[in-house]
Amino acid sequence: MTTMIEKTVIEAENAAREADLQADYQALGARLARRGVDIEALTARAMSFGVAIPSWGTGTGGTRFARFPGEGEPRGIMDKLDDCGAIHQLTAATPRVSLHIPWDREDPSLLREKAEEVGLGFDAMNSNTFQDQPGQARSYKFGSLSHTDPETRRQAVEHNLECIEIGRAIGSRALTVWIGDGSNFPGQTSLSRQFDRYLDSMKAIYAGLPEDWRIFSEHKIYEPAFYSTVVQDWGTSLMTAQELGPQAQCLVDLGHHAPNVNIEMIVARLVRAGKLGGFHFNDSKYGDDDLDSGTIEPFRLFLIFNELVELEDTPGLDLAHMIDQSHNVTDPIESLIVSAGEIQRAFVQASLVDRAALEGFRAENDALMAAATLRAAFRTDVEPILQMARLRAGAAIDPVATFRASRYRARVAAQRPKAMSGGGGIV
Repeated sequence: MTTMIEKTVIEAENAAREADLQADYQALGARLARRGVDIEALTARAMSFGVAIPSWGTGTGGTRFARFPGEGEPRGIMDKLDDCGAIHQLTAATPRVSLHIPWDREDPSLLREKAEEVGLGFDAMNSNTFQDQPGQARSYKFGSLSHTDPETRRQAVEHNLECIEIGRAIGSRALTVWIGDGSNFPGQTSLSRQFDRYLDSMKAIYAGLPEDWRIFSEHKIYEPAFYSTVVQDWGTSLMTAQELGPQAQCLVDLGHHAPNVNIEMIVARLVRAGKLGGFHFNDSKYGDDDLDSGTIEPFRLFLIFNELVELEDTPGLDLAHMIDQSHNVTDPIESLIVSAGEIQRAFVQASLVDRAALEGFRAENDALMAAATLRAAFRTDVEPILQMARLRAGAAIDPVATFRASRYRARVAAQRPKAMSGGGGIV
């Protein structure tokens, strides 16, 4: 049985906050009007924005050392869809779910039925060849799509083709391929031949794509391979997408880069190449930390959206936005709610940039005022716009407070057995 947030709870929580919101919204509208900005246009843009939830993000994550399960963790994909439905109900900003196979393997007709019940659609499919599964014939310990053994590569290819078939049955139109293949010691593998094997495997998967599908190549600088990684940066991802063909694009995970890399520049380059397919949003301090979006570097998130808004009219640009996080010490639902809001905030702030003024300062090589133009947009508190967008969509003015008031976590905890503490891992 679906466990949704009761509408009466949302209405009561909104009623307690609406007067303050209306006052704040009017005040911000007056401020923006003095700058020639229509607050209603920005609110409409906020309401049009959506980011997908990862099914695996609804469970408690872990480190290499330990995992400490939380109350009411999902028992399987149906519980995950309930949790994702609750998030969308509160935020009106997360209309789709991205599934991960085999973690989420289920009868496609049941998946469609459940998704419709909780008001969701499906985003890109995600394959898993970085783990061995029960009953699996060949191990991925030393690689999957790039393994030296052709039978192991064939097994990995067939798994990806299975993901496509499941996706076709539930209405997905993309496959994200991330592999943990690489090496931990110099000399362990031929860096050239390993990449060739990967490309051959990706071509076999590409050949199985329906005409209206895309395949996303996802790079990661390190982990679990610490000496070399097969798809280690955006250049290798771009090479892959260009060699595969027009249905292949690059996926940018914000935590998959070396420290101090200019991610917004990568975004601009991939758009120019016609190969930017989408994002996995998160934040990081040291590496692939998978922290909540906007936790560490909100200005960088804004700068990425600044590029996207500037280039949004680029022909053929169709981006898949998804959250990809690991929630180790917070309630996963609350973290996903917060992240969805921060990603939406960066989009609205970037939409506030005075493009005409910015272009003028660029033409005059006025670096100071060009930077000041971006800061003016970033420093604008657009919270009333986000809140009004949620209110008009029937969602919660304050989603986290409303989630807590609903006692959703306690209710599902009563239905779901407590998970046992276990080893490391993201799920």
